[in-house]
Amino acid sequence: MDLEEKLSILAAAAKYDASCASSGSEGKAGSASGKSALGYRAAAGVCHSWTGDGRCVSLLKLLYSNVCRFDCAYCVNRVSSDIPRASFTSQELVELTVEFYRRNYIEGLFLSSGIFSDPDVVMEKLIQTAKALRTQGAFGGYIHLKIIPGSGERLIREAGLWADRLSVNIELPTSGSLKKLAPQKDGKTIFGAMGEVNETEREYGEDRKTMRSVPEFAPSGQSTQLVIGASPEDDRTIINLSGALYRKFGLRRVYYSAFMPADRGDPRLPDIAAPPLKREHRLYQADWLLRFYHFTPQEVLDGDTPFLDTLIDPKAAWALRHLEFFPVELIRASYEELLRVPGIGAVSARRIVEARRGGAFGAASRSLSFDRLRRLGVSLKRARYFITVAGTFIDRAGDSGKLRGILAGLDGEGLQLPLFDF
Repeated sequence: MDLEEKLSILAAAAKYDASCASSGSEGKAGSASGKSALGYRAAAGVCHSWTGDGRCVSLLKLLYSNVCRFDCAYCVNRVSSDIPRASFTSQELVELTVEFYRRNYIEGLFLSSGIFSDPDVVMEKLIQTAKALRTQGAFGGYIHLKIIPGSGERLIREAGLWADRLSVNIELPTSGSLKKLAPQKDGKTIFGAMGEVNETEREYGEDRKTMRSVPEFAPSGQSTQLVIGASPEDDRTIINLSGALYRKFGLRRVYYSAFMPADRGDPRLPDIAAPPLKREHRLYQADWLLRFYHFTPQEVLDGDTPFLDTLIDPKAAWALRHLEFFPVELIRASYEELLRVPGIGAVSARRIVEARRGGAFGAASRSLSFDRLRRLGVSLKRARYFITVAGTFIDRAGDSGKLRGILAGLDGEGLQLPLFDF
């Protein structure tokens, strides 16, 4: 099989893994070795996403091999799946990545693999590729490696010295679903690998505070992926799990991948006609609230609400359940209070706080104050029903039912969250 055929098969095999992002890592050319290095690790971006300055960033996203011993029902590469199989060599991947970079196709590599052998053997192949890219290929671009659960501690620690980000995919929200749909996988093994990455990350971080010679360990941290809709868990279970992962393992990101039902043909899977993309989108919005808006999982979905609202975003849904919190007076509100207002994001909340220090709202007229809010990035279409400036409303929506109808009509115009870091 020639390299072009391998590339076609193994790029297609990798497309279902959403857990790749290149944000959070800055590097300098030449850091990979003593000679001038190829590429630069910008602190933003993902496969076909964009940086803060509008630049498109792409990663070469591949499997080392789609040969797999496991029979995970939701995975197109499972052992029982009748698909073409292929495997790269480390040298082929090094040459391919460098050549793609030279042609300006990519700025980094996302590399995972099927479990074609013992976990240590598979992990060694991934590490060998990353190490050769850094040393032989002088590649200074972004590298994301998948950690194979069951790999030894030494290999996990070595992987983080060559890669910018590591990830261990949970895939399913509960041990029961994992046992049913991915019987060869074990939750304890997966969490053990996550814990090892997190512990090593902390150790290296502490050592770097006192010794400059200590190398960076996975400077972009770790992420994971959850498949949505292949198992029966509700959104509350998923959000609670994500919150626990952020707290316990210091994850940078949880990715949500809507289950793709096409060509699975497994009776263990739900009979659905299309992937639950709307649900996936709402979970990303809820995840954003956990990471950047200081919401707890219990605030996003309380004990009586198992699923996220399909008509309005999670932040607006929280506001409707807590109308006693509003209106928020922008001249006095804290940053934390501002974050709770629909239509006010983390950036615009910071701008409001900064503008108040300069007296922008204190003596301003009503029109000038609200004019300024638009320039600060506030979506007044949403925020107008939840705020006052110097005691003045823009609008009052009346009861919660009417307000819900208005917000549902605005869905898609306000809080649109990216599926990847930027």
